[in-house]
Amino acid sequence: MGTLLDIDAAAFKANFNQKPFRVGHRLAGHPLFALPRLVELSLSLPADSVEYNAGQIPINMDPKLTPRTGLGVEETIRRIEEHNSWMVLKYVERDAAYRTLLQQCLDEVRVHSDPLCPGMDLPQGFIFISSANAVTPYHMDPEHNFLLQVRGSKVMTVFNGRDRDLLSEEDLERFYGGAHRNMVFKDEYQQRAMQFPLDPGQGVHVPVTFPHHVRVGAGYSVSFSITFRTPDLDRRQLLYEMNGRLRARGYHPRPVGQSSLRDSVKYQTARVLRRIKGGRGD
Repeated sequence: MGTLLDIDAAAFKANFNQKPFRVGHRLAGHPLFALPRLVELSLSLPADSVEYNAGQIPINMDPKLTPRTGLGVEETIRRIEEHNSWMVLKYVERDAAYRTLLQQCLDEVRVHSDPLCPGMDLPQGFIFISSANAVTPYHMDPEHNFLLQVRGSKVMTVFNGRDRDLLSEEDLERFYGGAHRNMVFKDEYQQRAMQFPLDPGQGVHVPVTFPHHVRVGAGYSVSFSITFRTPDLDRRQLLYEMNGRLRARGYHPRPVGQSSLRDSVKYQTARVLRRIKGGRGD
């Protein structure tokens, strides 16, 4: 069997989890992304793994005010070409066929990611099914992510997650403390945008917590997001959670990454607190 992804080794080494970069793939036309098969998948997933709403919404969107279409899950997919809808099927690896495909893709990523961030863990797949001109609001995600465009076109607009004028330490503390992924977008941010038009067979790597928004082109779109975690991301999450707790108590914590000693103390403290609460401490 041939490879599924086209990855430039030099670009990956230089940019992984530092800057967005393009990848190629051979998933366009794959039978697992045909609409009837996606209907079957959607009906097999738990209700909380299927999120759907109206498609043409603002880049700024309060999640509590997101409009629905009145359609059910199956009808949303079947009428995606004619109805203003946006949908994501989450954790599609619950289905054996999609789990196999996800693992095949991530095995090819692992060759390049392990030398940089060893310990690929928690592989997860997400499938986005969107009507023409649908918008995914401005938001960020906690995983290593490769977004692969399978059908239709879209423009992924990504922003530098290390630019503290765009994304503050407090923003990250709230996010890792459980806030919704949607964020407030300001018009002046757009001048700092990195835009990636995507057609079938094209993809882009989005680094962890790099804010982005998405707009679909003239026809309906199907995209496959392949994601994973690494141990350094777990440490990062605990540090931001701890800083958020400290800030809530009136302190002004040192930003994550500024002091290795303070980060080490906060990380060990956070692990102890996690174990006390019965969470994962190792």
